[in-house]
Amino acid sequence: MAEQVIRVLLVDDHQVVRRGLRTFLEVQGDIEVVGEAAEGAEGVRLAEELRPDVILMDVKMPGTDGIEALRLLRDAQNPARVLVVTSFTEQRTVVPALRAGAAGYVYKDVDPVALADAIRSVHAGHVLLQPEVADVLLAQEQDTHSTGRGNALTDREREVLALIADGRSNREIARALVLSEKTVKTHVSNILMKLDLADRTQAALWAVRNGAAS
Repeated sequence: MAEQVIRVLLVDDHQVVRRGLRTFLEVQGDIEVVGEAAEGAEGVRLAEELRPDVILMDVKMPGTDGIEALRLLRDAQNPARVLVVTSFTEQRTVVPALRAGAAGYVYKDVDPVALADAIRSVHAGHVLLQPEVADVLLAQEQDTHSTGRGNALTDREREVLALIADGRSNREIARALVLSEKTVKTHVSNILMKLDLADRTQAALWAVRNGAAS
């Protein structure tokens, strides 16, 4: 069976950055760059038109920035996984990007081979953060989400949470635990409510920080 090709859209206002990314990614046998955009709104439009698997998104761009573009993609229920690739490391940038739906956050000085691996990882359903980024996010939420809230989870919810942290979709979780997808969806909703979290990305991070990941 032929290896699946990951379709990637580049969204960055610097042409030289887009050119560099394209040059490197085009030599990867399993990654294809299907389009480029210079700002967020154009990126959202192309994401709807081209239906890429993964979007590499900068944060600070003229016009519609990366955070707003993430929100627009989420509102449109676009299935593409977004990997933020940026030079901005401040908490006020990292946290909103992840809360807006980013599946990963890496810096522009990331090793090219590591970037290709990051694309493959988020495409596979995993949450990917460079260690420094994870430290920023977890420090910000340290006082907001106490470990004690995990005690409110049932054993089944803990099993579901561990699989969320492993990057599994609802369908995969249902198959692993021999449940219906509707039941899994209910468990996920209960987990987010009990832990006061906004989405699966935060749930995965909470699981890793509190030892609930498999």
